[in-house]
Amino acid sequence: MIAQVIINTTAKKLNTIFDYNIPEDLQEYISIGTKVMVPFGRKKDLEEGFVVGIKETSEYEVKDISKLEESLTQKQIELAKWMAKRYFCNVSDCIKLMQTPGTRSKQVKIQDKKISTVYLKKDIEEIEYDIETKKIKSEKQQKILQFVKENEEVTIPEIEMFTDCSRATVNTLIKNGYLEIIETKVERNPLENKKIEKTEKYILTRRTTKCI
Repeated sequence: MIAQVIINTTAKKLNTIFDYNIPEDLQEYISIGTKVMVPFGRKKDLEEGFVVGIKETSEYEVKDISKLEESLTQKQIELAKWMAKRYFCNVSDCIKLMQTPGTRSKQVKIQDKKISTVYLKKDIEEIEYDIETKKIKSEKQQKILQFVKENEEVTIPEIEMFTDCSRATVNTLIKNGYLEIIETKVERNPLENKKIEKTEKYILTRRTTKCI
């Protein structure tokens, strides 16, 4: 059986589904909504993802799912897909909203205080001009610049993983003034380590407005 997996990342270009083989010993435990750990790209560490579909075969050569963690319901996954389509955002971002507070992101889990993200330092018009005039000859440098242009707030490990380019190429672009690294504070979950008391149930009502 093949699991269709959405990788937990903010990269817009990777708002797509990847096929992974479900090992026999995990088949009875994996369903739509299961959080899994999978190999991805050249990274040694496993990446977090969510199963959004299951099918019998794949047209691609696929890797195995390494292990599984907590699960969401199929209704939650369907709601996340609807939200992503309705509000033009990544499915993985909507899935995070379905998770229990304190488990929504890898940053919260490991309690990072800051994260270094990469941005374009020069205007895109200037970069495109430098590519046209062969000032930027390297195809790998061009690939990285295009990726950063399409995906805001990416990290260097994400660039390495999704462009198949080395950190040295990124550093060269930083040195030449095309990219810059900015440290941003990661907001921690305010509900983490807090005891929430049970409150009364409230019934939500729908308010409609009449258009004239």
